[in-house]
Amino acid sequence: MERTLPLLKALADESRLKIVKLLLQYNYCVGALARELQLTDAAVSQHLKVLREAGLVSGAKKGQYTHYAVDREQLKALATQFTHLAGLAKEECPHGEERCKEKE
Repeated sequence: MERTLPLLKALADESRLKIVKLLLQYNYCVGALARELQLTDAAVSQHLKVLREAGLVSGAKKGQYTHYAVDREQLKALATQFTHLAGLAKEECPHGEERCKEKE
């Protein structure tokens, strides 16, 4: 669960989420991602840094370029956590209404 927050923070940015979606389809280099998203190379590099630090993407050197790929296992683990949360049973408050009235 300690890995969840960095993953969520990394995916919370719209540009980073778009990068992840693109990388799920193809392995891109920074320049190709920048052209695809109409961002600067520097902006894409910064987004990739956040995604790498969160453990969501990794790069592999191919010639003079680094091509990036998504760690699908990280996404699957995050999805599993959300599935577990969504499956929690709703119960009555163990403190009852008296506890709510105490705060008013």
